[in-house]
Amino acid sequence: MALPLKSRSIILALVGLSWVSLGVSQVGQQTPAPTANEQPTILATESSPGSINGTILDQSGATVAGARVKLTGKDPSLNLEATSGANGEFFFPSVPPGAFQLTITSSGFGPKTFSGSLQPGEIETLPQITVAVADTLTEVDVGATQAEVAEEQVKVEEKQRILGAIPNFYVSYVPDAVPLTSKQKFKLAFRTMVDPFTFGIAAAVAAIEQGQNHFAEYGQGAQGYGKRFGASYADGTTGTLLAGAVFPSLLKQDPRYFYKGTGSKTSRALYAIANSVVCKGDNRRWQVSYSNILGNLAAGGISNLYYPEQDRNGAGLTFENAAIGIGATAIGNLFQEFFIRKLTPHASKPAGTP
Repeated sequence: MALPLKSRSIILALVGLSWVSLGVSQVGQQTPAPTANEQPTILATESSPGSINGTILDQSGATVAGARVKLTGKDPSLNLEATSGANGEFFFPSVPPGAFQLTITSSGFGPKTFSGSLQPGEIETLPQITVAVADTLTEVDVGATQAEVAEEQVKVEEKQRILGAIPNFYVSYVPDAVPLTSKQKFKLAFRTMVDPFTFGIAAAVAAIEQGQNHFAEYGQGAQGYGKRFGASYADGTTGTLLAGAVFPSLLKQDPRYFYKGTGSKTSRALYAIANSVVCKGDNRRWQVSYSNILGNLAAGGISNLYYPEQDRNGAGLTFENAAIGIGATAIGNLFQEFFIRKLTPHASKPAGTP
């Protein structure tokens, strides 16, 4: 979701256990070599059970608690279940040796399978298992509510940062993501508003304006800089709050950009541009993005309250800012469609894309 700003620059992620021969020999004694009729003691027979443990993570690297892990094998009688703990770990003791398969399911995530083979008496520590956010509702545990699924998807979006620094929260790389609740829309907006990068952008813009003596009525010095910083920060946060939370909640629209990623370059470009004036509704149907349009108009109108009188232009400034906001959204969407996903380390991978 692009933010409405005045005409200026916008600056855009066990220990492996091994058996160690203790080699403990008794002091002052020697272990006699086995005679021809004696055989060495065998520590594990072919039927000795082992154990399996592992850790479940999501795509951001966070542990997944409460995931159900089902263990099956060639023998139909092998049918065990475990639940991952708060640290994402699960454990199966006393597992018969042989081939096995794990099936992991968790609310908000697609199912994951893992196959392996357990040797007699082996303590098997599996590599970390990563589960992906479900692409569609049909892949989600039927026991999970839409709000729960949306919450898991939002957690992934909140970790999306361009070059690991610039927030990229308002983009969904899951084409059929679950609609957000009003509470989640406001949460995402506030998360953006208080992000350190948001403050950094406002500070940089205020410094440029002070250096060029824009809005001269603000004056110079610390007081002038403070006024410019406040106006710059208000521009961005007002737009985020109105176009990203207030109007989307009232009009039941989704404020996010849904990455396309497939089709010809022309179709993707047209899709990106069109998304500056259209959006998905909470009913998952495409519709006019009244939230973005009204949000930009309202933010432009509010800006007349805190900019110097000589820099206000009434309705003209309001519509000018709205047009700038919509144009910036179209440009931002084009960058999202063709460049930004490659620069976002924790971007989730939609099905069917490279």
